[in-house]
Amino acid sequence: MKKIILVDAIHTLIIPDKGIYDPLFNLLETYPNRKIVLTGANDKEFSEHGLDKISYEVFTLKHNPEKSDPNYYKILLEKLDLAVEDLVYIEHNLEAVHSAESLNINAFHYNKDLRDINKLNEFLKINI
Repeated sequence: MKKIILVDAIHTLIIPDKGIYDPLFNLLETYPNRKIVLTGANDKEFSEHGLDKISYEVFTLKHNPEKSDPNYYKILLEKLDLAVEDLVYIEHNLEAVHSAESLNINAFHYNKDLRDINKLNEFLKINI
């Protein structure tokens, strides 16, 4: 089975007040894998950030719980019937990375200031 790419929404795939970060989107498009955008956005934030216009599946629990809570990922796995070993995760928030890793989800800490697409691509090449 092909790995599923989980990607954080705000500050990773979407830059607030700017929209989709094209270099990351273009990189993701080079992979034929299923992609799921993870967010905590509530309904208002969902439309404010344009999550309703993304061409990928979007998963949110509306801040209940936050991604820094391992229960977010437990609910994700259960609701979407996903297996940990089938996932790779791109996330800017270190707390959320550690939370996902606590469930053995293979996570890449994406520095939202450096936006190192090459380093991310290396991670994806190795882990997909």
